[in-house]
Amino acid sequence: MSTLRTQITNDMKQAMKDKETIKLATLRMVNAALKDKDIEIRVAGEGEVSDTDVLTVLQKMLKQREESEKTYRDNGRPELADKEKAEMDVINAYMPKQLDAAELDAAVDKAISQSGAEGPRDMGKVMAYLKEHYAGQINMGSVSGVVKGKL
Repeated sequence: MSTLRTQITNDMKQAMKDKETIKLATLRMVNAALKDKDIEIRVAGEGEVSDTDVLTVLQKMLKQREESEKTYRDNGRPELADKEKAEMDVINAYMPKQLDAAELDAAVDKAISQSGAEGPRDMGKVMAYLKEHYAGQINMGSVSGVVKGKL
């Protein structure tokens, strides 16, 4: 079992003891998503869930909550938006530090040189390198514009 997943499980048990309802509910959702990922990987015959897989699942959950929060705020439902924000805070506790602009720029340059990318048609290689080496540290949706600009 990955170390990050073990930490999530232990924190879920502690949240039960401390009666932290929002944290407990959020960590249960995370565990359910990780079990789905377990099944997906087992069916593909790829072994077990790694920390990178856990970070990918967490990043996906964060994106879903960000979209939901925005929708709720736009439609005058602040109580639901606040709930989504609280869930994002719990999930963010397990994410690594996000790269700042200078670090992101350097990471993209390194990815371009390491992947041997020569033009825009090689963008997939660069994105795959970034996803593999910087999982959870960068927002893959926002980095695509930077990669396009450099290629």
